Amino acid sequence: MAAASPSSSPLVASSAKSTSSDEPNSKLDLLKEVRAHEVAISELNSVPDSRAVYQKNGNIFFRRNVKSAIAVEQKQLDLAKAQIEKLSTVK
Repeated sequence: MAAASPSSSPLVASSAKSTSSDEPNSKLDLLKEVRAHEVAISELNSVPDSRAVYQKNGNIFFRRNVKSAIAVEQKQLDLAKAQIEKLSTVK
């Protein structure tokens, strides 16, 4: 699974102020996050359905079946893409 970067934690994101100089960096970070989720989904698609996978949630790894792990990654991918769209339309 793709590990969450320190900059994607809710505490850091909520305390960071959005300025025009931070905008390209946040968009770049979001693009990297999107790519990481796409790679994770591709890797999960190559795992047989009979296998279990571990997915990190916070500081703990949880055992899941492949389909639920793909669903979680897809949801995170959709959220990151929505944030990119929001940044694009704000300009």
